[in-house]
Amino acid sequence: MSSQNSEINKADPDAFPSPHDDEVGIVLDRDWTPEEEKRAKRKLDLIIMPILTLGFFCLQLDRGNIANALTDRFLRYVGLTQHQFNVGQQMLSLGIVLFEIPSNMILYRVGPGRWLTLQLFLFGFVSLFQAFQHGYGAFIATRLLLGCTESGFIPGGLYTLSTWYTRTETAKRVMIFYFGNQIGQASSKLLAYGILHMRGIGGKPGWFWLFALMGVFTILGGFIFGLFLPDSFKNPHSTFLPKRQWFTERELHILQTRVLLDDPMKGKKKKSLGLGAFKQAFGNWRLWMHFLITFCNNGPQRAFDTYSPSIVNGFGFAALTSNALASVGLFLQVPVSFSFSFVSDRFNRRGETVVLGLSMHLLGYIFNRVFTELNGKRGVKYFGVVWTQTFGTFSHPLNIAWMLLSCRNSEERALAMAMVIMGANLAGIYGAQFFQADDRPRYRRAFSVACAVLAVGVCLAIARYIDDLFRRRKNGGKRFQEGTRTSESEFEVGDLKTSVGGLEGSTTTSLAARKVDEIATTLASTLEPGGGPRAWKQKEIVVVT
Repeated sequence: MSSQNSEINKADPDAFPSPHDDEVGIVLDRDWTPEEEKRAKRKLDLIIMPILTLGFFCLQLDRGNIANALTDRFLRYVGLTQHQFNVGQQMLSLGIVLFEIPSNMILYRVGPGRWLTLQLFLFGFVSLFQAFQHGYGAFIATRLLLGCTESGFIPGGLYTLSTWYTRTETAKRVMIFYFGNQIGQASSKLLAYGILHMRGIGGKPGWFWLFALMGVFTILGGFIFGLFLPDSFKNPHSTFLPKRQWFTERELHILQTRVLLDDPMKGKKKKSLGLGAFKQAFGNWRLWMHFLITFCNNGPQRAFDTYSPSIVNGFGFAALTSNALASVGLFLQVPVSFSFSFVSDRFNRRGETVVLGLSMHLLGYIFNRVFTELNGKRGVKYFGVVWTQTFGTFSHPLNIAWMLLSCRNSEERALAMAMVIMGANLAGIYGAQFFQADDRPRYRRAFSVACAVLAVGVCLAIARYIDDLFRRRKNGGKRFQEGTRTSESEFEVGDLKTSVGGLEGSTTTSLAARKVDEIATTLASTLEPGGGPRAWKQKEIVVVT
């Protein structure tokens, strides 16, 4: 059937892809009740999600606290020009890009539990040592080191989620994972308002305590990772407590089997990616579209996040008050982001939510460009800042969820994830030079360039959405959803629901139709009669085409 599938794909390249490119027939037993699965999944959520979200929160604190230091005369104390500061921000992004792939290679070898724990300690100490920097050389070195130690943490967290959850569950939890980033952005500015008031304690400036305290907090987060984050199904223990098992054998059986039922390829031994996988991924023009969408969105967003307290300060607000005011839009983005992700996931509106989110982000920079010409009226100008922050971040994770639908197999998904994460960090390199000293305090040129870049991103997203509409029409109007299959554990005789992973929205063949009939027959024959809650042994055949 592999050759048959390849012929189909060649004949119809615009068809929605199946989740995998090779046929696997696996018979697995679902020998638990829905209540058991809910309890096991709830326990998994309570262990995995808070820890990973905390890690992203710490990363954003350490990455973004430099923006708050600017309002405390950081440049003058360290001896930097604004251009040199921007170069340091470019070094941060460069360090992430250079070590992204090596970091993930280490993660695959030693396991996410150990590597992510070590990363928190590493960038926590670098953040702490930033408090003692002085001079351009020290600044460049610490920013580059921070980027190197943070590299790979985000894709590592995403990889960890994908190993513990089914594909449809992963999409929701990716958004929760990114809430750690969003809350970290907002909290760092609000916390800075209080910490910067420590100026003079120990004869140190306020930004000294900002770096020191946030670095110590991240190091404490590393201890939490080491104590509580399980490594994998094969090694369900934490790094610091190798004999402590957080799940019972029954819970591990349920959690692992349900993941394999959803994606049997996760049970295979990991192989190195061959040249063919790279050719397939890099030859998929739709992945490049998503790469460019992220590239256009994240450059302006990164730059604005760095300079938002300084921009608010330029409106006439007090220096430290500007840090607190710069957090309002970032807190507002959390419920707005949740609403967009709910619509995207619940109604499978991937393209629509990305286009709308990017458009609202672009509108924010248009507001800023127009309002900057106003004399006085700092409340109106501040509204532009709040709007831009509210709609600036969440298009990125929504774009990732949309991008995954264009991937034809697990190898392509892995490479696509690496591409888009690297695109986000490459965007930080060019975005770091948006705001220049000769353009302040109105930053007319910066806002104009941001509008142009985001306009390109919106056009790309619209073009990609139109492509989806044509593909959907070609496939009988069906809306493709990643990992389409029945995830429920309840089946009723007489109202039997069957699914084949990846068949909906993909090219239908007579063989696929026969597989559906086989599954229906198998499930109907293995269901036990009788009503009410019960445990049963349900044979489920997962067909990957």
